[in-house]
Amino acid sequence: MDHIISKLLIYGSIPEDCILAQLGDICRNAREKTQSKDVLRARCYRQVKRILNISTDYAFDKNLWHNYLTFRLITDENSFSLTSEKTGAGDGSVNYFAKKDFAAYRDLFDYDFTWLEQYLDIDCFSRILDYKAITKPELMYNKNVSEKVRTLSEKLEKTTSTDEFFDAVTGFYKDYGVGMFGLNKAFRIVYDKDGTPQFQAINNMEEVSLDDLVGYEIQKKKLIDNTRAFVEGRVANNCLLYGDSGTGKSTCIKGIINRFYPDGLRLIEIYKHQFKDLSNVIARIKNRNYRFIIYMDDLSFEDFEIEYKYLKAVIEGDMETKPQNVLIYATSNRRHLIKETWKDRDDVEHSAEIHKSDTMEEKLSLANRFGCQISFTRPGHAEYEEIVLTLAHRAGIPLSDEEIRAGANRWELTHGGKSGRTAQQYINYLLGQAGN
Repeated sequence: MDHIISKLLIYGSIPEDCILAQLGDICRNAREKTQSKDVLRARCYRQVKRILNISTDYAFDKNLWHNYLTFRLITDENSFSLTSEKTGAGDGSVNYFAKKDFAAYRDLFDYDFTWLEQYLDIDCFSRILDYKAITKPELMYNKNVSEKVRTLSEKLEKTTSTDEFFDAVTGFYKDYGVGMFGLNKAFRIVYDKDGTPQFQAINNMEEVSLDDLVGYEIQKKKLIDNTRAFVEGRVANNCLLYGDSGTGKSTCIKGIINRFYPDGLRLIEIYKHQFKDLSNVIARIKNRNYRFIIYMDDLSFEDFEIEYKYLKAVIEGDMETKPQNVLIYATSNRRHLIKETWKDRDDVEHSAEIHKSDTMEEKLSLANRFGCQISFTRPGHAEYEEIVLTLAHRAGIPLSDEEIRAGANRWELTHGGKSGRTAQQYINYLLGQAGN
């Protein structure tokens, strides 16, 4: 195996501690007899355990070795895979080297572990070549990854030539992309030990749709129209969803990502304390073949917080133009995102009929930089009851409409007032009591 791995050029940047590199080293030591059988056997078990762990995380099955190699191929961000993602494979000279690597990968796909198993008196590799996963689909946090890896893996198994293998992999890059952005919908920012911001996939994003939010049809249409223009490469606006709590602003964002994910839309969630890194985050995604929404939930600033200055600079006014594949979506309970006090009016200048406060203008200008502003207000009595009834019918609550209405009206009096969130909490309560 180590001889095959040594042939990799474009895909040859393999960390020493990764499974493939470790298995190659195990094969070399077994062939040269430079380590005892006990040591090699233990090393094999450790790597097979790592393959099993990955397979459990992503619900791989059947040939876990092929699933693992496929997973490596579609997460290897190199010059060739990134170019293929953006423009397709084309007919460039680099294809020669890529096909050499894919020929080596085909050899890895067909690698026969029998000699190693016989030498060490083990059968763990044979077992993972025909594996049956027990993970239930509804418990899979990485369902998108699992389905894509398994589908491509089976496709690669059926290839009869390096050219077919090349077409399958590059076709995947063009259709879905490479690396974590090709496999996941949403991400958050975390920091490595050096304090450098990194992307972390959100694997358990709620599978909600815009239809799950009852009412607010005008608001949903404005958000859909703006997002559709964005993913289709037309001009679109940064978007601020503001209004009363519990009215479905965050649900709309989740629904919009789920709806447009197949069109290449991705979401990056970022918090106030990370705004200083916004420029670095955008720099890392501006050349990718995706459309990114940078999402800020429950956005607001107290009068002593200055992080909004970073946001203002990124949205509009920085020296570098914001990339066309990036928009900012925010939700807030405030129409004006920065808390305003009477003190802010102390610096009002009077000139003829012109009244101007520099402090007030600076604070109000942040909200004005969102070209699409969508208001979410609490539902009225009739709207609230309609939301409750719709949710109850969807959930199959075995009560009459009159009973549901009466219970919902009593519930909202002690649970924050009328809102979609309160309605859903009431339905959850009824579902929880159904078994009593």
